[in-house]
Amino acid sequence: MSSSSAASGISPIADAAPLSLCAREPFVPADRLVAEMVPPPRFDSVRFATYIPDPKQPSQTEAVGVLEAFAAGLGGAHAAGGAKRGFLGFGKGKAPKTPAGPRGVYLDGGYGVGKTHLLASLWHATPAEPALKAFGTFVELTNLVGALGFQQTVRTLSGHRLLCIDEFELDDPGDTVLVSTLLGKLVDAGVALAATSNTLPGKLGEGRFASVDFLREIQGLSARFRSLRIDGDDYRHRGLPEAPKPFTDEQVTKAAYATAGASLDDFPQLLAHLAKVHPSRYGALTDDLDAVCLTDVQPIPDQSTALRLVVLADRLYDREVPVLASGLPFDQLFSEEMLNGGYRKKYFRAISRLTALARDAKGLVETA
Repeated sequence: MSSSSAASGISPIADAAPLSLCAREPFVPADRLVAEMVPPPRFDSVRFATYIPDPKQPSQTEAVGVLEAFAAGLGGAHAAGGAKRGFLGFGKGKAPKTPAGPRGVYLDGGYGVGKTHLLASLWHATPAEPALKAFGTFVELTNLVGALGFQQTVRTLSGHRLLCIDEFELDDPGDTVLVSTLLGKLVDAGVALAATSNTLPGKLGEGRFASVDFLREIQGLSARFRSLRIDGDDYRHRGLPEAPKPFTDEQVTKAAYATAGASLDDFPQLLAHLAKVHPSRYGALTDDLDAVCLTDVQPIPDQSTALRLVVLADRLYDREVPVLASGLPFDQLFSEEMLNGGYRKKYFRAISRLTALARDAKGLVETA
């Protein structure tokens, strides 16, 4: 019996106990990191046609048109004249330099305006086989460099037609310089680029704030990007009821035992376990999960722990795994100091996504 069920006095109502994230320590080989650089399951079926622009925000409709044209322009031969390379890029010499000019688009906007939907739609619409297109978050890209090494990453991606980078981070100077240098090499090899990042909370309405930051951080690449501003409200909560309040330990435990493929963990213990698993493995940590059940959700004690939880929240959201929890509501996870600090855009994104997943999990209690 799990510690959570024992503590609450609940007897198992199914023969098989729930899974536990704390019992998992996955190993992820480098080839899996490369193979998984595709839109995550949540965005596997999205297309430009399924994006529903807010009629009050004309910039959303405009962005669709620009991105459709950008995708169409990526047809034909590789921009540098290169052909498809084998796994990890072996077997080809250096490609010739590409002509100067825009080779990328940057989607600038706040939370929940559909930037990832549009980025994934661009990936799907680009006329090239999946092996010649890559899609990943900024964190996943830095993890790939860590696994393969810089030069090998360049060789692996330089034969691609398109690289999409979601959630470009503007708050880690070291990683930003690393990725900026990588993108420069890829652009020289003929790879088209597309990226998103979030406007910082409190800065919405100040024009192209995130765009200015992005173009400054990528330095010499700024002339290669066209910036698209996408205004609007967070679609995850637009017109929807408030997120459900946290349930009791007993309700969460009962639902975990009644739900096939659910995990059940004590929240503080899970936070401690995340410190032992590299963030590049958090996706594998959630393999084959249909629901995550957490008891005793408490405020995050420090920034390092908070950032690890942000990565886990992203992977759960990508995979559409509902999250059922007891304790504090998710909008009270992060302290005021964190929400006003340099990583605040990550924390607001995590709150938004965990709230959406909590809403998805409400039915687990009703059917338990």
